[in-house]
Amino acid sequence: MDSFAFIIHPISVKRDVQRKYPFLGRILSERQIEFFSQFFPPVYLSEINGITSASTGREIKGWLIACPFTPRQMMELPEGRVYNKIVQTGRMAENLGAQMLGLGAFTSVVGDAGVSIADRLAVPVTTGDSYTVAIAVEALKSAAELMDISLPNATVAVVGATGAIGQVCAELLVEEAGRLALIGRRAEALEDLRARLKVRARGGGLSGEAVSKAEILVSTDMSPLAESQLILTVTSAVHAVIQPEHLRPGSVVCDVARPRDVSAMVAAARDDIFVIDGGMVDVPGPVDFHFNFGFPPGKAYACMAETMALTLEGRFEDYTLGKHITRERVDEISAIARKHGFRLSGFRSFEKEVTLEQIEAVRRNARRAGRN
Repeated sequence: MDSFAFIIHPISVKRDVQRKYPFLGRILSERQIEFFSQFFPPVYLSEINGITSASTGREIKGWLIACPFTPRQMMELPEGRVYNKIVQTGRMAENLGAQMLGLGAFTSVVGDAGVSIADRLAVPVTTGDSYTVAIAVEALKSAAELMDISLPNATVAVVGATGAIGQVCAELLVEEAGRLALIGRRAEALEDLRARLKVRARGGGLSGEAVSKAEILVSTDMSPLAESQLILTVTSAVHAVIQPEHLRPGSVVCDVARPRDVSAMVAAARDDIFVIDGGMVDVPGPVDFHFNFGFPPGKAYACMAETMALTLEGRFEDYTLGKHITRERVDEISAIARKHGFRLSGFRSFEKEVTLEQIEAVRRNARRAGRN
């Protein structure tokens, strides 16, 4: 039976540690957990069973394994030390017999986004970012329909636009948006991206033909969000970057980042905003993860799903790596995943299911806020 492994790590540190070690997660502070985790080996979490292709009927198995470092540690510790810990975790996957390895959350963005890690492992590696792009854009469009937002008439913002995921999301969205706002930290990189989007042809070449007539603006602050109906946010920030005061009533925010880009204060203070967790996918077959990583049964992150889909397809090769993701690769993995039965799941917001009644309440509250 073909197999894969997927690396996760603590994000909501105390809560996530409690999933595996209830006592330690309860008594230790976040800083204490981070101190001890520097000396902790990779952690075997569970075996995954039941993933079955909808088209071929083939079944695969996998393993969840954990790198003990937190996002803050991965950003602050020496890069080589972080690489060593992730590679050590990858070697656990090799010893288990995995034929494909997925890098989850911050393990996929450290340094050169998986390239150096893949070079040091025998097992093929993917970050899963190509399918993450596809599902994030699909989720944003689906939410826009439910909120009666017309994409060709809307201002769409991409926060973290110069990152690997953000760039391709911007490329996909510029084709349909009325206006596109690119938000990031580095003005020069934003201007370069704007120039590329203005001249990129629909086929992906540089023929000088405009993709669309959308106005493209850039910003190093969050001010464009006040005018944006649709927002896709995918930074690698350790702390939330989007606050309640940044957002206009009735807007949709698709938060792909982990840790979250959208502050929990948005849910508490703004009942006129539709925030959705980006990247949740239905997995084909009677899958059992044998571990609670925060999702309902049968559902996974899109980056996990990319690893699974490649395994079902028998594509045992390094797939999505590095800081540049191509449109062609996004389209290819979308087709592979669709063939095997993966699909966008229902909406969740701050890890809770979103009902149609809640969406209607947001619409109603947004209309009221608009009148006021």
